[in-house]
Order: sequence, then structure tokens, then C-alpha cells
Amino acid sequence: MSPADSNPCLDCGACCATFRVSFYWSEAEALGLPTELTEQVNAWFACMRGTQGTQPHCAALVGTVGRAVSCQVYDRRPSPCREVEAGDEQCLKARARHGLPDIF
Repeated sequence: MSPADSNPCLDCGACCATFRVSFYWSEAEALGLPTELTEQVNAWFACMRGTQGTQPHCAALVGTVGRAVSCQVYDRRPSPCREVEAGDEQCLKARARHGLPDIF
């Protein structure tokens, strides 16, 4: 079994290129996220750089969506990233946006 078989997220990344990843501003500091990978949304919220536009693509995402991807800050990723799970509604919505089949 390859790593991608045990974790379908390793060859996907669709959620990272579909949704704005916003969180309370102090979470970035508490997690030790590099400031160059975040941007201020307003006085209370920040987001991962690249996810605020109409065609989001997180600056921490490396690789090609649907082929092979990784997150530069996986161990320090913010709460919205931790909430999406392989095969859940958000995952399937993101996969559909990128023309990827459902998983599971």
C-alpha cells in the first residue's frame, strides 16, 4: 500500500485550492505560521495567503492538485484545515470543483 492509498489527501489538495482558510488572527501566532504565508482579512481574522480570492490556492500548498501535493506547514496548519476530512462534504465539493472523482 502506498502512502497515497492510506491518505488520499496526499494526491489531492483540492480543498487547499477551493476554500478561503480564515481563522482568528492569534491562531497564526500560536501555531507559529510564517507571516509570509498569512494575510490579514480584518481586525479579527487572518487567512492563509492565496485563499482570499475568487480562485483560491493556498500559498502553503506545494505540487499539482489531483496528482501529488503537500503542505509546507501541515503540522502547524490552522483549524479550518484540520476540520476538513477526506470524503466529507467539503472535501467532495472541492474535488468536484477540480474535476476529481469522489473518494470512498
